[in-house]
Amino acid sequence: MSEVFAAADLGATSGRVITGQVGRDELELAEVHRFANVPVSLPDGLHWDVLRLYRGVLEGLRAAADRGPVSVGVDSWAVDFGLLDGDGALLGNPHHYRDPRAARAMPEVSARVGADELYRISGLQQLPINTVYQLAACRGSSSWDSAATLLMLPDLLVHWLTGDVGAEMTNASTTGLFDARRRCWSTELMRRLDLPEEIFPPLREPGTAAGRLRPGVAGAELPELPVTAVASHDTASAVAAVPAVPATGSRFGFVSCGTWSLAGLELEAPVLTEQSRRAGFTNELGVDGTVRYLRNLTGLWLLEECLRSWRRTGDRAQLLAEAAGQEPFAAVVDAADEGFLAPQDMPAAIAEHCRRTGQAPPPTPAATVRCILESLALAHRSTLRTAMALSGREIDVVHVVGGGSRNELLCQLTADACGLPVVAGPSEATALGNILVQARSRGLLADRHAGRRLVAATQPLRRYEPRGSERSWAAAAERLA
Repeated sequence: MSEVFAAADLGATSGRVITGQVGRDELELAEVHRFANVPVSLPDGLHWDVLRLYRGVLEGLRAAADRGPVSVGVDSWAVDFGLLDGDGALLGNPHHYRDPRAARAMPEVSARVGADELYRISGLQQLPINTVYQLAACRGSSSWDSAATLLMLPDLLVHWLTGDVGAEMTNASTTGLFDARRRCWSTELMRRLDLPEEIFPPLREPGTAAGRLRPGVAGAELPELPVTAVASHDTASAVAAVPAVPATGSRFGFVSCGTWSLAGLELEAPVLTEQSRRAGFTNELGVDGTVRYLRNLTGLWLLEECLRSWRRTGDRAQLLAEAAGQEPFAAVVDAADEGFLAPQDMPAAIAEHCRRTGQAPPPTPAATVRCILESLALAHRSTLRTAMALSGREIDVVHVVGGGSRNELLCQLTADACGLPVVAGPSEATALGNILVQARSRGLLADRHAGRRLVAATQPLRRYEPRGSERSWAAAAERLA
């Protein structure tokens, strides 16, 4: 027996609706609709075009109808949200996390709640993109004064699909207003930051019901299908699809690699020490109450922005091939540097970072690509080694999932840098994780381990063994220390 599920998977540059057929030995995906996600710059800042995204989801669900899905799930990036008024109307398009306004609000939050105390409660890496700082930036605006409900982006789309209101926990845990130990909203932080508790909706566990499609919302072809609260933070879904098999592969680290590189470990409890805070680690919820203990790194965004600046987006494969033959370690940069966060002339930003750190800037596009990929591999190495030291958890293998798993040079460099085997794939980890949670809710999978075994048995994976000199990587890491 097998069943079909529909996953709406929204990324920073595009959205997709993917169907997945799940059976005892079967896990097969099909992309039925893809649509662009194009941010819009307005006088008050950078916004997401959320109505366009919702239309894309609806069109995708209609395209999925003839495959006979039995459930729908929605995932997206974290931290961004919509505000609704008392009648349920959206109070303006949600701001984009790359809009600089939230960074200006960080001092106000720190003045009310110190960084150490904020971390002790929320366990969240303190980045300017975090929801708590975005909310502080909203204070005093007319939309803030009219807000009755706050919904994270996937919860907003689920609300429009079903009419129900809720906050899925993996995404809620990225706000900076979630109690990492108690696994609930932190009313203490809300009070101290003068945030109205009543606008934060009830929490939902991944795998629980989130309503049914409203009559006619996606056309007559999909009459009132159930909607499942999946692990709606896309990284939580991606980690749920890591093909680590218990006993032989349970001691694993992960790198969910796309626009961002999110590198870390899956733990049973958060790490809330001062050393963890100073090291820039975050504690976010995964499925089954697990904790994704990780650091957010500026990932392949660096490469994509360079390609855009060079107007060579169609030359990615050629540049990667040329980069493989470049001199190793000619220049490296700190991939976690917040100076790389905003859209900009990225080759110029990388060159300036090199000059500032006493290095000659890469002279060619291929040399710049080599610099980016070695720098990301160094960031993966540093992050995973620090995570092991801070958590007391050792790992034997690194799983690279997401779009970056298709980048053969990056995967090999990550294996070389970490001194550990890298298993690359699946590239569609987010959609797979979304679908696996839905399948569990229907009783097709016993637990997350069964889902991971199914991924390992059915999806194309590639293994990279470490090679080269540990001394060379250690010397390159010293240059960034």
